Amino acid sequence: MVNWTGILNLNVEKKEDKTITKDVYFQGAFKIMRPAYLDKTGQACFYIINPGGGYLDGDRYSMSFTLDEHAELLLTTQSATKIYKTPNQPVVQETEILLKAGSVLEYMPDPLIAYHRARYKQKNVVRMEKGSTLIYTDIMTPGWSPDGEWFSYDSVQLKNEIYMEDKLVVFDHMKLEPECQNMQGIGQMEGFTHLGSMIVVSEKAASDFLDMLYETIDMTSQTYKIGVSSLSIPGFTLRVLATSTQQIEEIFMACHRLIRANWFDKQPIFLRKY
Repeated sequence: MVNWTGILNLNVEKKEDKTITKDVYFQGAFKIMRPAYLDKTGQACFYIINPGGGYLDGDRYSMSFTLDEHAELLLTTQSATKIYKTPNQPVVQETEILLKAGSVLEYMPDPLIAYHRARYKQKNVVRMEKGSTLIYTDIMTPGWSPDGEWFSYDSVQLKNEIYMEDKLVVFDHMKLEPECQNMQGIGQMEGFTHLGSMIVVSEKAASDFLDMLYETIDMTSQTYKIGVSSLSIPGFTLRVLATSTQQIEEIFMACHRLIRANWFDKQPIFLRKY
């Protein structure tokens, strides 16, 4: 039996025109705030909290989120996820997400910061029913190190598995090991320090929307690099290489605003906490 450092299970449902909590459970180094309603659409917004302030050697975290039919959830964290030195065992975080028909999950956590000699393994498994929508982002940021080196963490491994009607449709695996890789080389960070990823799966992600996305973002900027790829199902992935968290956040917010306005007729939401 796994000895979890923190456990969080959340199930939400749609009642009339409002998404509400159906069931919630947390223990250990995880808490979740009561839902906030940031506009008049009935979408619930939850903030995940780690009272310990950071992830330490050997910590293990488990989260699960279930959205019943037509539920709409905006999920974020209270602050950045900080991974400190892990001399013995890596930090592990596993998340399972179930999106039922017509549900919408916008999961946009604050950045992941890996400090000197940190090791971190993250796995997200998302199971979707047809008609559901997923918007997921993550930002990888190098943390402080004694010698001022940007990439002093040992390893960061991020896995995303997305299933549509029990069929694997997206497998995204990123593993960064500075001691084994030329972090500034081609196919790695290429002179940049920060990495952002956005994964969007939705029947609304038609080709004309991607054209709008290209028009919204400056794809020719020399201060960052962007790559956009269509998925085998309606959806896309977006990767950003940059030199600051704020650059990536601005790009993601521009994409997020475009999605909310065009797909759901919703106003933009400001999620920064600082």
